[in-house]
Amino acid sequence: MGFLPMTAPVTLPKPRPDFSRLRTVLERAGEPDRVPFIELFADPEVISAVTGGEVVDPEPTERELRERNLLLTIRFWHECGYDYVPMWPTVRLPIKRTASGDTAPTTHREREWQDESQGIINSWADFDSYPWPRPEEIDYFNLEFVGKKLPDGMQMIALGPGGQLEHVMWLMGYVPFAMTLRDDPSLVQAVSDKVGEILVSLYTTTAGMPCVGAQWIGDDMGFKTATMVSPADLRRLVFPWLKRLAGIAHSRSMPFLLHSCGNLTAIMDDLIDDVRIDARHSFEDQIQPVSEAKRLYGDRIAVLGGADVDFMCRSGEEEVRAYTRRLIDECAPGGGWALGTGNSVANYIPLQNYMAMLDEGYRYGSY
Repeated sequence: MGFLPMTAPVTLPKPRPDFSRLRTVLERAGEPDRVPFIELFADPEVISAVTGGEVVDPEPTERELRERNLLLTIRFWHECGYDYVPMWPTVRLPIKRTASGDTAPTTHREREWQDESQGIINSWADFDSYPWPRPEEIDYFNLEFVGKKLPDGMQMIALGPGGQLEHVMWLMGYVPFAMTLRDDPSLVQAVSDKVGEILVSLYTTTAGMPCVGAQWIGDDMGFKTATMVSPADLRRLVFPWLKRLAGIAHSRSMPFLLHSCGNLTAIMDDLIDDVRIDARHSFEDQIQPVSEAKRLYGDRIAVLGGADVDFMCRSGEEEVRAYTRRLIDECAPGGGWALGTGNSVANYIPLQNYMAMLDEGYRYGSY
């Protein structure tokens, strides 16, 4: 595979991880020593480029390759200055995907996305025949292994395999899902409840694992101008399950984080006051800049990331550095904010720009 080009390598300081730094932000408990870093995940190509070791796609039975991948993953998050490693179990939930070649400079596999025209569950017969995983079939090896290998000061943030609404839309396909909401809402409710039961089992287990310091769910609920479905449908199908997951985290005195793309203006009060999220992640400048979100919601939840991915892709290094300093000036005062991209460290973000953002975070982000 080809690594992302770097015109002048950035050397980051020696890592000094301290999960309490990030927890201070997530709990809005004041200003830590410096602005911590946060990301939902980094693409395998980025991890490979930073560590110099190739992350591959092993089968679940290939234990040695899985361990090698996980060690590289730990090394990436540690050396880049994070206070945690995001990690999730392996759950078999088959869905329909469409694939195409990846044009990013560090690709070694195809890009996949949801087939919105059809799903795998579009009738009650499909629902009954679907191979729903039993709780004992969820594979927690990733978290168990990483928990034993974490560097001093680091903890894990446990994630799921995806979100409540996401899985319903993936399983049914967005178009059939929308039509079934009208024609047979009881089927949509049944799929949602089945997904929710799986997530509750999973999050209950990971909440009890050593070295798990917070829980995070990625559940994209919006697009540029509105939510994917009506707020009323979200309140019926999604929020009760997210509220249960938040309650699991809070019962263990853990923060509960939400990653959700899109315009969530119509449901932010629900997410904060009913679901009781502790932090929100995923921001785009065209929808709502993170600085605006901090101004609107920073006295109620932590606001995370926000370095616009489109800007990170299209700009030069010095522009990224200036942009990062502006984000720190606007979002860091008072705490309750961590530096990161607006979505994730995708393999199409120039590595030099990503490393420049981290470097500026170190240089400029001290309180």
